[in-house]
Amino acid sequence: MRTSAMKNESNIEESEDPKIILREKNVSLILDSYDDIFSDFDPRPYSSRGLSNDFLIECRRAVRGIKTESPVLELRLLVPKNKRKAAKETMIKKRLKDYFQNQVKEKQMELKQTRRDGGKWILIGFSLALISTLLITQEEFLFKLPLIITEPGGWFSFWTGLDKIFIEPKGKKPEFEFNNNMANMNVRFYSY
Repeated sequence: MRTSAMKNESNIEESEDPKIILREKNVSLILDSYDDIFSDFDPRPYSSRGLSNDFLIECRRAVRGIKTESPVLELRLLVPKNKRKAAKETMIKKRLKDYFQNQVKEKQMELKQTRRDGGKWILIGFSLALISTLLITQEEFLFKLPLIITEPGGWFSFWTGLDKIFIEPKGKKPEFEFNNNMANMNVRFYSY
């Protein structure tokens, strides 16, 4: 499997030269067969088969380098002319769309859960800080030990919550954006 990011957009008919297709500003992958898209270890049919890690890595590499004003790109899969089958291509297009749409939903849920967890940590931190504020006015030794525990615990929890709300989602965002871009791409097959 070989990859190439494309340079400018236009409509290309399947009869055109693959070299021109590769120069377009879209994602192009040259495949030896449809099996390059799917995992070698998954015997299921194309409609439910798992995608190959190599295919996903090549897609990430190709998409990472593309900056465009148009949010919708095209994933162009070049397959040898003698191995193309229209029925399989339709099934593969649907499988790719379904896979990336499911990944987008999963990543959205992860981001939402991370932020929700951050809110819980902030609430815990605020509660511990409030307890510390009440305990600080007490002079008895019995109240000093809980103060020693709740004061740093409050700060730690509060900052952990802020980290989960603002910093951690930034680390997960590239994966979400990749899957979102792939889910919105038009998939087309070309012969070479």
